[in-house]
Amino acid sequence: MSSSTTAASGARTTGGTANALVGGTIGNFVEWFDWSVYGFFAAYFADQFFPGGGTTATLSTLLVFAISFFMRPVGATVLGIYADRHGRRHGMTLTILLMAGGSLLIALAPTYDAVGWLAPAILIAGRLLQGFSTGGEFGTSASFLVEWAKPGRRAFAGSFQQVSVVLGILCASLSATVLTRVLDDDAMSSWGWRVPFALGAVIGLVGMYIRRRLAEPEAFRLLEQSGRREQRPLGTMAAGHRRGAWFVFGISIAGSVITYMWLTYLPTYAVLTQNADKADAQLANTLALAFFVVILPFAALLSDRFGRRPTMLVYAAAFVILPFPLLSMLGPGFGSVLFVSLVGMAFLSLNHSNLATVFAELFPPQVRTIGIALPYAISNAIFGGTAPSVMQFFGARGNLWAVPLYVSVCALVTGVFFYFMRETRGVDTHDVEMRA
Repeated sequence: MSSSTTAASGARTTGGTANALVGGTIGNFVEWFDWSVYGFFAAYFADQFFPGGGTTATLSTLLVFAISFFMRPVGATVLGIYADRHGRRHGMTLTILLMAGGSLLIALAPTYDAVGWLAPAILIAGRLLQGFSTGGEFGTSASFLVEWAKPGRRAFAGSFQQVSVVLGILCASLSATVLTRVLDDDAMSSWGWRVPFALGAVIGLVGMYIRRRLAEPEAFRLLEQSGRREQRPLGTMAAGHRRGAWFVFGISIAGSVITYMWLTYLPTYAVLTQNADKADAQLANTLALAFFVVILPFAALLSDRFGRRPTMLVYAAAFVILPFPLLSMLGPGFGSVLFVSLVGMAFLSLNHSNLATVFAELFPPQVRTIGIALPYAISNAIFGGTAPSVMQFFGARGNLWAVPLYVSVCALVTGVFFYFMRETRGVDTHDVEMRA
């Protein structure tokens, strides 16, 4: 081993790993806090931007949520190529800056009564900017964290990518819980919903500062030293790593739908179908998210011990079987919402603790970011972006069977991909010749 490689390895196994973990997760936290507050506060600002009120305004606001998903593949392509060419640190710094800008735009957006149709146009522009940014965030941060990890603890290190995602969602949920308890509905609709968007813009600057000070992981430094950085990562990925891209796409189908069902939409679903109290449903969601954060690293240890494929097959099987009985147990009370949330998140942890690591292990370092980011973003745009509107449509009409059936079918499709996926636990993530 060369001296440069030894030095790089030493950096990875000492203080560098801790700094990388903090920097990668804090920035990702900011991204997902900004992204999630839209879903949590949509019911309060829908009437501010779309005339008509009621369910029509809420559906219009959720359609904006879906439209922003379709900017993810664009952001994934542009930012994924950028990160594979210029480094993970530069890519992550750019994504968080763009996300903060989108949040600031939404926080300051005028209402429909003030400027007419310019108001929803500004809202859409802010969400498109956030969607573009988020499209590049997942692949870049996943590559960064897994490349810094020790070989026997890659799932554990990669799980903190999802820990930071859920912490962002949790803090968005917590802000919704606090604000709905402190402010009445009129205050929330008038100005209270703007508070978390403004906060997201401010803390985005903190995340940008932290990410600018990070070092590149060893895998990318070795590419630079060897002169093997890929100048056409998209073309190389499409030509030589289509199998890995298809697995990222297929694995993401169920994950995107179930994530938005259990982590974000379940309180709204309980209100629509069971007439649950909004504040109680939101509190149950917040507590369940806290539980989810705690168990993610432990689920990752199972993957490091027994392998990626077995743990993810258990997750897929659970969501083929459980959505009907679980959602049938949902009632108007706080306890039922909490129970359904906890059980779903326990099984979901088997997927989320693995995602960053499995995806990174499917690609060599020179095309890793674009290989993860683009198929993940496309799958999320198609399935995750439409999930809230689909669930809102059926939930508002009392079709209680449609939502669990949708979840189960998506889990079945993803389960087929898991069944045919090769075990990736033992691959060398620094190997530039690696094949999926």
